[in-house]
Amino acid sequence: MSSAAEIPRRSDTAAPSQTDVVIQTIKTMITDGRLGPGSRLPVEKDLAAEFAVSRGSLREGVRALAIMGVLETRQGDGTYVTSLDPNLLLAPMGFMVDLQSPANGTHLQAVRRVLETEAVGRAATRITDEQLAAASKILDDVEPLIVADRVLDHDAVMDADIAFHRIISRASGNPALQALVDSLASRTVRVRMWRAISARGAVRETQAEHRAILAELIARDPDRARIRMANHLLGVEEFMDSLPDGELEPDL
Repeated sequence: MSSAAEIPRRSDTAAPSQTDVVIQTIKTMITDGRLGPGSRLPVEKDLAAEFAVSRGSLREGVRALAIMGVLETRQGDGTYVTSLDPNLLLAPMGFMVDLQSPANGTHLQAVRRVLETEAVGRAATRITDEQLAAASKILDDVEPLIVADRVLDHDAVMDADIAFHRIISRASGNPALQALVDSLASRTVRVRMWRAISARGAVRETQAEHRAILAELIARDPDRARIRMANHLLGVEEFMDSLPDGELEPDL
């Protein structure tokens, strides 16, 4: 009987597939400057020969990079490098975030709190008067929808909530930060809606917290804006922590 030492072992480092070669080579061509935003790739036949891969593998690699927002194929015109804008490149993250289990919701909310607290601090020194006016109008439009502790239109209130936070992330002046914040915020919409419906006074409390955040933005005070935002998002986080696992992804 052969000893364990004589049993052939697979190499821990498998040779990359031809598709992987395509992806990595195009990535290198972009990072070293041979291809830039808007650049047209050589025709398929020439590129396959240059990479020493089959045309089928080349197409698979191009499709993968198109899904990632790196390339775009224009019918009858060829394949081009996209703008490589962070919002485009980070868009797939929203899909990956959506695949997270409800049990990970509180972890995602905690990450959102860290990132959006920084976003509002940056926004405090960069936000325009037009953006401040738009944020103020959003909050003003919510007021008629809250009668005592009763909400007349939860969907409209949630849309306003999303729009308010989106103005702040955009005003941060950092497209990568904006894309990350927006992706994480989308994953907690359902539980935030559930909080608005089930927790008495939650919408009125959220409205007051939004007003406090806006006041610090108007005052151009980044430190106090960060404190207000952290406190606001911590309330959602604590609500999520208080829910049984089965209620973290409620059916609305």
